[in-house]
Amino acid sequence: MPNNGRVVTVNLPNELFSRIGAVAARIDRTKSWIVREAVSQWVEEEERRYELTLEALQSVDEGRTISHEEVLAKIEQRKRERRDARGRS
Repeated sequence: MPNNGRVVTVNLPNELFSRIGAVAARIDRTKSWIVREAVSQWVEEEERRYELTLEALQSVDEGRTISHEEVLAKIEQRKRERRDARGRS
C-alpha cells in the first residue's frame, strides 16, 4: 500500500498495545493496519449513528412520535407474543 496518508500519534495503554501486537502476529498484519481498520470502522459507525440521530430528530420535528404509554404497551404486547410462541413450541 503506498504511503499517501497522514501519520497520527496515539498513546495506548500497554495492555491494549500488547493485544494489538498479538492480533497482528496471529493474522499476519501490521499493528498499523489493525489500528487503521479499527479507526475506519469506528468512524463509519459513528457517521451512521449521527445520520440516524438526524433522522430521529426530523421525525420528532414532523410530529412522528409515540407516547411513553404506547411504548410500554408495545413492550407488553411483544412479551405476550413471545410467551405465546414459546408455549406453542
